Amino acid sequence: MNPATAFARVLVDELVRGGVTDAVLAPGSRSAPVALALADAETAGRLRLHVRIDERTAAFLALGLAKASGRPVPVLTTSGTATAHLHAAVLEAHESGVPLLALTADRPPELRATGANQTIDQVGLYGGAVRWALDVGVPEPGRDVAQNRYWRSLVAKALLVARGELSGDPGPVHLNLALREPLMPDDSGTGQPPALPSGDLAGRPDGAPWTVSAGDGVRTATLTGGAPAEGGRTLLVAGDAPSAIGRAAAVVADQRGWPVLAEPSSGAWGASGALRGSALLLGAADWLAAHRPDRVVVVGRPTLSRPVNALLGDPAVTVETYGPTPRWADPGRGSAVVGSAQLDPALALRDPGSRAGGEWAGQWTQAARQVGAAVDAELDAPTGGLTAARLARDLVAALPAGALLVLGSSTPVRDVDRVAVPRPGLTVLANRGVAGIDGTISTAVGAALAHQGAGGGPAFALMGDLTFLHDLTGLLPGAGEPRPDLTVVVPDNDGGGIFAQLEPGQPQYAASYRRVFGTPHGRDLVAVARSLGWAATAVSDPAQLVAALGAGGPRVVVVRTDAAAEAALATRLRAAAVTALG
Repeated sequence: MNPATAFARVLVDELVRGGVTDAVLAPGSRSAPVALALADAETAGRLRLHVRIDERTAAFLALGLAKASGRPVPVLTTSGTATAHLHAAVLEAHESGVPLLALTADRPPELRATGANQTIDQVGLYGGAVRWALDVGVPEPGRDVAQNRYWRSLVAKALLVARGELSGDPGPVHLNLALREPLMPDDSGTGQPPALPSGDLAGRPDGAPWTVSAGDGVRTATLTGGAPAEGGRTLLVAGDAPSAIGRAAAVVADQRGWPVLAEPSSGAWGASGALRGSALLLGAADWLAAHRPDRVVVVGRPTLSRPVNALLGDPAVTVETYGPTPRWADPGRGSAVVGSAQLDPALALRDPGSRAGGEWAGQWTQAARQVGAAVDAELDAPTGGLTAARLARDLVAALPAGALLVLGSSTPVRDVDRVAVPRPGLTVLANRGVAGIDGTISTAVGAALAHQGAGGGPAFALMGDLTFLHDLTGLLPGAGEPRPDLTVVVPDNDGGGIFAQLEPGQPQYAASYRRVFGTPHGRDLVAVARSLGWAATAVSDPAQLVAALGAGGPRVVVVRTDAAAEAALATRLRAAAVTALG
């Protein structure tokens, strides 16, 4: 068989042997050998293949599959600009620690820098955003045994690095696959299963894959670190992190009596002690001054709240930062201690501090209840209607146990953070590594497929209208592709409504706001969704929302809101929290 086909078959065989169960591809010519090998593997029942016409959508689908399953997922593109469309998902995987494999087909080296069609410099394309990058040598004829050893070893290494099993730092890996013609297999039409080249297991006693066992996948976190502050009033801030890390940190907090301020995608959000409305609580300056912690333990990567960032930057507070990888979050450079929250198969939990006073922790709990009551009163006001904030609260409350919730960046994840009641029994994911709005539908589809493939319940996604429009191709699975039980809920304020709540929404910027920040789209999103084959409905009151959520997916539910009214509501919620704590 020709070298490109031989390489592709060994590559896919080793991916499967190394634990890959899902792969994603966008069609192309230069990637044909690998695409065909993936299709053959699916026909043989060795993996599940997902096909998308848009490379960016394909990459975020793979990201969602990998994020929810914890397994490496390869995404394959042809050469040229197609490879650039993976970059946003690679960045997200880099910052979130997701084992994504970027497989980019390429022209052979002799065509580079010649002006050849679809040929760019793909070597090192993703820079420092990958844990490892390799420009794979061009397959050559007549070197089966040596090349097979090389191909298998590089795939095994790619999987090992992506999972972070030696470094404790999982993340994306880039394999650039330069291929010469002929690209199509030369043994088609035989009616036999695709053959592997001779010597495919050379160097492998008993044929075992070169991987490190990940065990049974049940892991929790260990907090370890330098010289932590002893005693004092301690608060746990849990940012975006692998769910096992957040859950284990919450166990430590519960054992020690620490109040917990947890972002929805932290894994600690629904745990015992997690407080509702942390951004509103910390925004009450007078109350915070009287109840300021002496010490804040940070686990994961907090990204949502300005009041949380202000607390971490307070020189009167000792900040200890614990990350699940050697890369820790400390944007203010204010951490007095940096430690590790390591995955620990022994399930050990070691707390670096002593138990906080129960009275002080109880005051935080009571304050959160007061803020929650004030929020509910404002959201349930007769003139309030189904605002985006109420939608976030009511959606979380209405989800069935075992459901998956994927949150879009921008306003929705912040609305859930500040007004929803944290609850156990949900899996909450969000692309907070880079916090872009791109690829959210595809991420939700991929996560839903993985979640339900593992026996999980229905899936839901909450995202803004521009986030929804940014990834419409995520609604377009090809013929024969599986469709998850996913309901996408879209608060539609006709544009970038979050800016109305930030500095660009101030009156002095009104002349430019609509064009460069508000960016109204003027589209009927129900009609858009239906045109792409999804059931869709518009709802305007809480009862309609509950009914729509129970209808099952795939489905899009649209709630029309008003950006200016949402900005005014945000102001009232902050004022209500201050009044409740006054």
